[in-house]
Amino acid sequence: MESASELVAFPLLPTPIESNYRACTIPYRFPSDNPRKPTPTEIAWIDLFLNSIPSFKKRAESDASVNDAPAKAETFAQRYSEILEDLKKDPESHGGPPDCLLLCRLREQILRELGFRDIFKKVKDEENAKAITLFENVVDLNDAIEDEGKRVENLIRGIFAGNIFDLGSAQLAEVFSKDGMSFLASCQNLVPRPWVIDDLDTFKLKWSKKPWKKAVIFVDNSGADVILGILPFARELLRRGTQVVLAANDMPSINDVTYPELIEILAKLKDNHGKLKGLDLQIFSLPIPVMICRLLILQACHKSLPTWPVMQT
Repeated sequence: MESASELVAFPLLPTPIESNYRACTIPYRFPSDNPRKPTPTEIAWIDLFLNSIPSFKKRAESDASVNDAPAKAETFAQRYSEILEDLKKDPESHGGPPDCLLLCRLREQILRELGFRDIFKKVKDEENAKAITLFENVVDLNDAIEDEGKRVENLIRGIFAGNIFDLGSAQLAEVFSKDGMSFLASCQNLVPRPWVIDDLDTFKLKWSKKPWKKAVIFVDNSGADVILGILPFARELLRRGTQVVLAANDMPSINDVTYPELIEILAKLKDNHGKLKGLDLQIFSLPIPVMICRLLILQACHKSLPTWPVMQT
């Protein structure tokens, strides 16, 4: 996505970054694959983005900030569908071969060209407002857990439950439009351990030792995800003396929380003394962190590290 701020290479990546780092970790294709023929993985991802077009079109149609939004939403749907079908025929078209980053970038580019800056703004504001009312209760429930290992596990489960609020998924967007999403219900309905990839016990062991000096958390969605999942976890790190940096998009993309929105959320959560449930918070932007972090958290599987505007708390 385009950025309004100066782009800075993530300092922990091996250099030169161009040859040592690939933002997408999924192997969409291998050197032996025919460059003119899409792979099954590429087809699957293209179809995933095709299926999401109706929900994006519906959001765009209701964007009151854009003149003639319904007609422009239809144009978006047609253009993006054509591009995705082109990529099925020729994976090297439109800047391909396709991966998640390219498919997102093309979608956002079309929306921007048609005047849509943030088609999820309304639902983000609504979900942020709901989550803010629940924040204190979620934090109190976590604080009441005396066993440190159980408290950490509960915080991690909260991150998983909050991350379900991802309207980039066509299936989740449909569920949300029908029934909404409950953070507490999501917590209760999480798949029991062991998970497919389950390193929680290792993480809890490291947590029980010396606190990390600095942690960087790349946040994802608005609403329950960041407010009820990430912020209680970040607060727990702060209680242990860890300096916490929240890294967020500076431009809107799907229902991801943006840097300006994150500042607004924290301002609403702090009390009259400028504290977040008893903890001092300083908020300011930095082009890069002032020191190397010891704990790096990528909340969503599609997050990447080539550049990063950040918020320090």
